[in-house]
Amino acid sequence: MYYGGIEAGGTKFVCAVSDENFEIIEAISIPTTVPEVTMAKVFAFFDQYPLQAIGVGSFGPIDVNLDSDTYGYITSTPKKGWNNYNFVGAIKDKYNIPVAWTTDVNAAAYGEYRRGSAQQAKSCLYLTIGTGIGGGAILDEKIVEGFGHPEMGHILVRRHPADTFEGTCPYHGDCLEGLAAGPAIEQRLGKKGNMVAKDDPYWEQEAYYIAQALMTYTLILRPEKLILGGGVMKQQHLLPLIRQSFQALLNDYVAIPDLDSYIVTPGLVDHAGITGSILLAAEKAI
Repeated sequence: MYYGGIEAGGTKFVCAVSDENFEIIEAISIPTTVPEVTMAKVFAFFDQYPLQAIGVGSFGPIDVNLDSDTYGYITSTPKKGWNNYNFVGAIKDKYNIPVAWTTDVNAAAYGEYRRGSAQQAKSCLYLTIGTGIGGGAILDEKIVEGFGHPEMGHILVRRHPADTFEGTCPYHGDCLEGLAAGPAIEQRLGKKGNMVAKDDPYWEQEAYYIAQALMTYTLILRPEKLILGGGVMKQQHLLPLIRQSFQALLNDYVAIPDLDSYIVTPGLVDHAGITGSILLAAEKAI
C-alpha cells in the first residue's frame, strides 16, 4: 500500500512515496517552473507506484473551501503560470484517487503534530519564517480552516522604536512578513540573514516582531506548542531572543510554565511538510 505526498513550494516540489507504515520509499525534488513542465515530472515519478491517495501541501494562496467552485485551485499567486491552476483537478484527472489538499504550512503543522515536536500535544501552531511568513495550526486534533486558510504572516505588528524600514509586503507594507521575512532582512541590511553576525543589534528587532506574532497566536488560539521553522530560524541565536521578547511582551498575562518547551523548532527539521502531506493522504484514503 503506497501513499504519495507533494510539498509544493514556489521554488521546488518535493515528492515522496511511503509504505503503509509511513516510511518513505523514494523522494525527489523538482524545480517549480510552469505547471505543464513541473507536473509532467511529478506524474512521471508517481506513475511508478499504485498509489492509494496523494496529499498536497501547496504554496498559496489556495482555495480550501469544499463548497467553492475553485476548490483545489492555487488562486491569486504571483508565481508565473500557477495563477488559478486547478491542482487537485489535474491530479484527479490523472489518477482518480483521493487527494488531500491544504497549504504547505498546514501540512507542516500536521506533520509536527503527528510525528515531530508536538507529538505529545493535542494542539500546535507551526510558523515558517523564510522567503515569506506563513502559519498553520492544529486545534482539537484538526487543521484550522474557515472559508479559507489562515494567513498568519500578514498580521499587523507594532513597529520597533529603532526601525524605520518601510517593509516589503506589496499588500500591507509593514505587516509581519513585510518586516521580518528573509527579503525584509536582506533589503534592510543589504545582506541575507545567514550573513548577518549573530551579535548584530538587528536580531533584537527580528525577535521583537516574531514574538509579537507568537503572543497574538497564543492569546487567540492557546496552542500547546509554538513551532518555528524556515530559513530565518536556521540562525540558532534567534530562538533565545524570541523567547525573551515573548516573555517580556506577554508579561505573565498567560501562564507558560516552560518557554523552552513551548517555543521550539521543528522536530522533523526540513521534512515536516512532506511528512504531513503523506499522513493526510493516508487519512483521505480511509
